[in-house]
Amino acid sequence: MTRSPIHDVGAAIGFLTVVGRSATPTAAAMSWFPVVGAVVGGAVGLAWWGAAEVWPPLLAAVVAIVVDLVLTGALHHDGLADSADGLLPHMDRERRLDVMRQPDVGTFGAMALIATTAVRIGALSAVEPRPALLAGIWCASRTVMATAARRVPYARSRGLATDFLGGSAVAVAVTGALLAGLLAIGSDGWIGVACLAAVAICAAAVVALAMRRIGGFTGDVLGAAGLVGETGALLAMAARW
Repeated sequence: MTRSPIHDVGAAIGFLTVVGRSATPTAAAMSWFPVVGAVVGGAVGLAWWGAAEVWPPLLAAVVAIVVDLVLTGALHHDGLADSADGLLPHMDRERRLDVMRQPDVGTFGAMALIATTAVRIGALSAVEPRPALLAGIWCASRTVMATAARRVPYARSRGLATDFLGGSAVAVAVTGALLAGLLAIGSDGWIGVACLAAVAICAAAVVALAMRRIGGFTGDVLGAAGLVGETGALLAMAARW
């Protein structure tokens, strides 16, 4: 039975956010990751803008980060923590994969969460709110996730990401790049270009580390790549150009 696009959109929303029913998306649903990312980023950006009208920049930045955590259910933060605990210490491949399965957070994971959260808050508090740029950055991060899932080998024989393997990497990459570019570059010009480049470079670095350490990606690696990519883009946004 062929599933409707509406069902695929719902599955993508249910997986990436706390809205709707929890769902593990199919390969078709992953094609909607860039769109869902843009919506989430836009919501975070609007929360940032609204908070800045009421509170000082630092508190407005904290509000934006909290909104992101609430909307995503901290899904990608969990992936970052698990990936840091599994990929950064010295251990063999199987041990890395076992550590990444564990629900607890170790030293490397805790430090990664603290560092990225500090950078994200600092970057957002350093500039005026830019909702469209955030929508573009969040769109780009989900585009990287979907593209990596379709281009990079899966490191496990079976896991959470198994159900959404497959599909065209080129199609989702092109669609996501166009949407992210429209939002980020359309609103901030060459700064938007720098932010999107930062997403790609930082996310690719995480995926490359995973390839080296465990031979491919996992769902946690995708979440870590997206979050690190976003954080790199926020640094680029806040730079003194």
